[in-house]
Amino acid sequence: MKKVSALLLSSVMSLSLLSGCSSSKDSIKVAIWDNNQLAGLEQIADDWSKDSGVNVDFEVLDWSSYWTMLEAGVSGGELPDVFWMHSAYSQMYSDAGVLLDMNSYIENDDAIELNNYYPGITELYNSNGTQFAMPKDHDTIAVVYNKAVFDKYGVSYPTSDWTWEEFAQISQEITDKGKADGVYGTYMNTGSNQSGWYNIVYSFGGSIVNADKTKSGLDDAASLKAMKFVADKILPTCPSQDSMANTGGDTMLVSGKIGMYLDGSWMANAYYSADNKDDLAWVEIPYEDVNGDGQAQKEERVSIYNGLGWSIYKDSANADASWSLVSALTSKEGQQKQSELGVTMAAYEGVSEAWTQSFEGMDLSAFSDVEENGTLVFRPYTKYTGRWEDAMSTKLISAWNNPSTMTDVCKQIAAEMNATIAAE
Repeated sequence: MKKVSALLLSSVMSLSLLSGCSSSKDSIKVAIWDNNQLAGLEQIADDWSKDSGVNVDFEVLDWSSYWTMLEAGVSGGELPDVFWMHSAYSQMYSDAGVLLDMNSYIENDDAIELNNYYPGITELYNSNGTQFAMPKDHDTIAVVYNKAVFDKYGVSYPTSDWTWEEFAQISQEITDKGKADGVYGTYMNTGSNQSGWYNIVYSFGGSIVNADKTKSGLDDAASLKAMKFVADKILPTCPSQDSMANTGGDTMLVSGKIGMYLDGSWMANAYYSADNKDDLAWVEIPYEDVNGDGQAQKEERVSIYNGLGWSIYKDSANADASWSLVSALTSKEGQQKQSELGVTMAAYEGVSEAWTQSFEGMDLSAFSDVEENGTLVFRPYTKYTGRWEDAMSTKLISAWNNPSTMTDVCKQIAAEMNATIAAE
């Protein structure tokens, strides 16, 4: 990992981010980046604290500050006891040697059996046979739409049998009718990867990286066809790239500036908390009719899925208690509570149905239906995903501003990805 400059480290400390491992045996410091999950996680942790006598202090940071904190912690030798890990950065932190080897804890814990979790998540957080994070959750993608926008412009609500072509047509209809009001059909920024255009690439039969993670798939014929579809059919129905760079799609949807938006199950609570939540509804992600038979084959309806992990700092002063907390959070009982409390869908297979029913008045079945009607593809990653994924999002800005260049830009990105992956 690159060394953090003194200036950056100083700014991190001045922001009073987490101060490292626990100062006593009576408390554990936990870092996360999603405030929507805090209340539910605190409830599970509080139940654990009643039995253990150890307090749990949560700190919630925004996404950018979170990774700045961890990077500074690696350089400074101080990290929270327990913290989230993500597929884009997991191998980087594993290689940095700061994550606790969980193997012995898992072997001696009757509440944990790794075969019970979604395999893609378990494998992600395992390096050369060492488990350095426990699966926390899994997520899927669906389309959230604002019924008030559809009603205003006389557009029929989408149904789960729709194709990507129909998605584009509906989006164009809203854009045409809402142009005078500054309303667009949808939103898909360059960084809308897992929750956006990645799903289109895979439903068209393409890929972001190949199966053995040795090269980019973005220059494959199917991937280029998918990205040309994005350029020709989706981007003309979106706000400008500058607008999307400055304002999130969730904000635009809730405020009625777009009609519909692909988003992940991790955002359900944010929409449920909106003042106009009754205007918001979910529908299953579209499919691409690759074989032309007019029906959705399971492989033609794709949702990219991912899962966070719970990691422990290897030099935590409270490693045993930290594992006990992680075990409580990831055991079947803890995962069931996580679902019932509406925190997120579970990483433990078969206990997420309670989550889809935890938001009274909002039907979230689209997130679970895709697991039956479609195919889950694990979020594409290589050893150092963040290196090529950030560069890819930046490089795509030119194609978003000039969609006619999409094919050439994707080929350039693929070449750069191949160089990055080869150097891993």
